[in-house]
Amino acid sequence: MTIATGQDTLKTRRSLEAAGQSWDYFSLKAAEEAGLGDLSRLPFSLKVLLENLLRFEDGRTVSVADVTAVAQWLVDRRSDREIAYRPARVLMQDFTGVPAVCDLAAMREAMVALGGDPTRINPLVPVDLVIDHSVMVDYFGSADAFAKNVAFEFERNLERYAFLRWGQTAFDNFRVVPPGTGICHQVNIEHLAQVVWTDADPSGHRVAYPDTLVGTDSHTTMVNGLAVLGWGVGGIEAEAAMLGQPISMLIPEVVGFKLTGRMKEGNTATDLVLTVTQMLRKKGVVGKFVEFFGPGLDGLSLPDRATIANMAPEYGATCGIFPIDAETIRYLTFTGRDADRVALVEAYAKAQGMWRDADSPDPFFTEVMELDMATVEPSLAGPRRPQDRVALSNMASSFAAELTGSFKAAEPNKAVPVTGGDFSLEHGAVVIAAITSCTNTSNPAVLVAAGLVAKKAVEKGLRQKPWVKTSLAPGSQVVSDYLAKAGLQPYLDQLGFNVVGYGCTTCIGNSGPLPDAVAAAVEGGDLVVAAVLSGNRNFEGRVNPHTRANYLASPPLCVAYALAGNLRVDLTRDALGFGADGQPVYLKDIWPTNQEVQAVIDASLTAAMFRDRYSNVFQGPEAWRSIATAQGQTYQWQDSSTYVKRPPFFDGLTATPDPVSDVRGARALAVFGDSITTDHISPAGSIKTTSPAGAYLIGHQVRPQDFNSYGARRGNHEVMMRGTFANIRIRNELLSGVEGGETRHYPSGERLPIYTAAMRYAEEGTPLVIVAGKEYGTGSSRDWAAKGTRLLGVKAVIAESFERIHRSNLVGMGILPLQFMDGLTRADLRLDGSERFDIAGVEEGLRPRKDMILTLTRADGARENHSLLLRIDTVDEVDYYRNGGVLNAVLRSLAR
Repeated sequence: MTIATGQDTLKTRRSLEAAGQSWDYFSLKAAEEAGLGDLSRLPFSLKVLLENLLRFEDGRTVSVADVTAVAQWLVDRRSDREIAYRPARVLMQDFTGVPAVCDLAAMREAMVALGGDPTRINPLVPVDLVIDHSVMVDYFGSADAFAKNVAFEFERNLERYAFLRWGQTAFDNFRVVPPGTGICHQVNIEHLAQVVWTDADPSGHRVAYPDTLVGTDSHTTMVNGLAVLGWGVGGIEAEAAMLGQPISMLIPEVVGFKLTGRMKEGNTATDLVLTVTQMLRKKGVVGKFVEFFGPGLDGLSLPDRATIANMAPEYGATCGIFPIDAETIRYLTFTGRDADRVALVEAYAKAQGMWRDADSPDPFFTEVMELDMATVEPSLAGPRRPQDRVALSNMASSFAAELTGSFKAAEPNKAVPVTGGDFSLEHGAVVIAAITSCTNTSNPAVLVAAGLVAKKAVEKGLRQKPWVKTSLAPGSQVVSDYLAKAGLQPYLDQLGFNVVGYGCTTCIGNSGPLPDAVAAAVEGGDLVVAAVLSGNRNFEGRVNPHTRANYLASPPLCVAYALAGNLRVDLTRDALGFGADGQPVYLKDIWPTNQEVQAVIDASLTAAMFRDRYSNVFQGPEAWRSIATAQGQTYQWQDSSTYVKRPPFFDGLTATPDPVSDVRGARALAVFGDSITTDHISPAGSIKTTSPAGAYLIGHQVRPQDFNSYGARRGNHEVMMRGTFANIRIRNELLSGVEGGETRHYPSGERLPIYTAAMRYAEEGTPLVIVAGKEYGTGSSRDWAAKGTRLLGVKAVIAESFERIHRSNLVGMGILPLQFMDGLTRADLRLDGSERFDIAGVEEGLRPRKDMILTLTRADGARENHSLLLRIDTVDEVDYYRNGGVLNAVLRSLAR
């Protein structure tokens, strides 16, 4: 890889020395001297953006005016300036990585059809794909659970893995971290991230610059805890970035979050992050950067910072970043980074004014919030959104209110016997207790605390309740090393928290099935049962089809709820159970002190563990190395495959795009309420046999036990378009009181699955729109939420507001995102599905954020006009839309 140096109009290139070596860099101090003025109090995150502009300033894609706009930000604390940002690298996980490689492979074929060189389709920046989302918790609570789950994972996913092995050899700058290594974000923070990246420019000079990235998982922000600027984008946007396209963005507002004080004895980083998430979501930080500062950082470990940064998608921010300081250096050293690189990080940060210490002045921010960490209390979040924090002391009463309120349980005290067991299930039963997800498994403090809770519980004679499916899915193999050295894993094993795999499991919906008898009792009794997981996502229908209530909690609380067995047990007052001596055991009896936790960490966690585990990170197990790999620059698609199919997005692509047109005579495919997530739009969990996707797989001789998950089948557009809007908990307001992906077709009035209705509309030549409320598309940065919408024939999405990534993805697939104006809401339109939609303003000429006109024609012929805001936000996005999508635009550009 080489980097563009531009014309260096501002002449900011300088050199610095570190560890006896010389490096060129683009100096912010030199920019000050060139006329930008004092930049010392520019937020750390904007200093990173400014350096990026200085390095790529060429008078064309980046101008001097772009650079000065960042300096002007210090005066205005906000900006409407659009800039071209080029991250240093791209990070992927396999759920999003497989369709991205499918797209690249299809683009190579399209390039050949256009008469171009297929090798032009190649990552121009480094891409790391970590296979971490494919392991499922089929086996649990036994010593062989890990081996069985891994064997099943390879059996299920052999086609996908063979495809990725081909991609690894066919594309340059593309590395794959094999299955069983860990979660992409933990591998990133423990090994891949460098804080300061290095490269050679075209003349061979070595250049140092901030490590930056975009990732195809929304929790890419976890690396912000390590002072690396990165955030989640859709797979579509990531593909464009890896093909050398700049990311077009507005210079963001930056919200400063001042941390003071220290956490109280016994509280965890999870309690802190759930509090921060609630505060920031209430404040409203969508599309903004959040930057943490203040004296509280001095007592905040880097894993604690990473826990907070990880949850940026949950509090709605683009990123949640921490500056470089002594703790950053300590962590880099401890995790086995090269000593010369660590020296360079410190020297670079100090030379650039990016180093934070106790004497550093506070940066200027658009707004400032503050939290005294001493006020944080033990918490969970649920039952269906990460921002809905519930104090542990209120959990039992809060769930009781939800049970008769939002869950509408008619018999709150019903008990259903479980066949083959000597127990019954009740509402609130915890049927899943899972220590999982990148949020917490990067943090030794909470994992050691969980191990100590397990140890103390076992020593007192407690056991998990028999209906609880327990699991431990560490984010990296290092976790197992220190839990084993501390002697804590055997106690976790005795409570059923055996290691089930190294990857993202319960949090992404890979929780696996409940035991048949438990599932039958839940279904037969229509019980509201729960999952307690140490994750970051608990949206409806995500964790498991049977768990309607899902709560995020710290790992030690996951253990505690496995012991208690029901959410209606008040852990602050009620006994968890009775010990071997017949005496009640309370949570306070088994909760470790902070000193106990730290003593175990100091004695058990070593830098050698990181060096050993990551010394051969790309090698993988024998099962990976033995997979047969296809050869060639273009992929030979297999017609029989139900996992990997050539996507249709470039079929018939011509050298120049057809003119865009207004939307005429469209119908509403569905009308949705607020907070429709990408989980609702494009499920990642299990595939029901009765769903259109299930019917497709059965029609291709796939047994239901081999369905795998929607996420694993993202390389097959036939499955994914059938899964679009097929979430079991989605509610279409065109059908009153109905859960699940159905709609009403017009003019027939028939009630049909959304996919079936969309295909009928396509046969009839009827374009479609989606209408929705606030925060449409929140959640994971899932490209299939936009791709599936496109394949169903949707031309526009009209919403009260959009989540950042999903809005961008819609544009990237050639779909119009339109926003209600002047206080108008979907409810004001009184839609029943019989209406026709005309959207004018496309043909007369598009420009960013233009006013558009919606003409609504009622069934009786009455017409009404409404203004809509076009949420194509930048000039580049206008070009993407005109080309039918960002990848089409890139392909045509490369072909020229």
